[in-house]
Amino acid sequence: MLIIPAIDLKNGNCVRLLRGEEGTETVFSDSPPDTAKKWESGGAEWIHVVDLDGAFRGDPGNFEAVRQVVRSVSSNIQVGGGIRNTATVERYLEIGIKRVIIGTSAFTDRKFLENICGRFPGRIAVGVDTKGGKIALRGWKETIDTSVERTMLEFRDMGVSLVIHTNVDRDGTMEGTDTASVRDFLSVCPLPVIVSGGIASLDDLEKIQSVGDANLVGAILGKSLYSGSVDLEDAIRRFQ
Repeated sequence: MLIIPAIDLKNGNCVRLLRGEEGTETVFSDSPPDTAKKWESGGAEWIHVVDLDGAFRGDPGNFEAVRQVVRSVSSNIQVGGGIRNTATVERYLEIGIKRVIIGTSAFTDRKFLENICGRFPGRIAVGVDTKGGKIALRGWKETIDTSVERTMLEFRDMGVSLVIHTNVDRDGTMEGTDTASVRDFLSVCPLPVIVSGGIASLDDLEKIQSVGDANLVGAILGKSLYSGSVDLEDAIRRFQ
């Protein structure tokens, strides 16, 4: 199970939100490259970067900060947030991003998703964020009623390489992982899955790993690393 540290960007700073709500950010660093170097030195093979301004606005707001992160480390970088057209995907891949995460547009523009999956095989993931048990879109401000199982099958058939499932209700709360929701999601998703949201301790990682689903390939850690409740090197040593 990959242990993946997160860097959430807002106005060029590394922040964490509470339950994905705009205006709840706590700034942890004003230097994303330094934060990336810290995670790389802790053993991170992958770093998860989210452009929060992009997620809220619908177009990238921290492209230069992402570029600086890519240049500062040799770890693989995956990025999401406000990626809603092919030109943005191309720009990110050109600067060295290894995996691009599509959120809202994966649900609102299937032709776009199918096109980029065909053009960039193995490089496109979808972020499936759930809030109150429903899929959340547009910076987690809206939810939609749709069959998660049917949608995941459609994503697989389109060529999506991986799904990142975030429980927005737990994200940034340090309340612990909702293991039942992880298990439920894995039971209906035929694609490799990275889980996120609420991980506060090594015990939470133990619970996630105990689900024992072959499609579970990683876990993203944010506030637990910034607050020090989880040590990255220790987590990688135990679970990766």
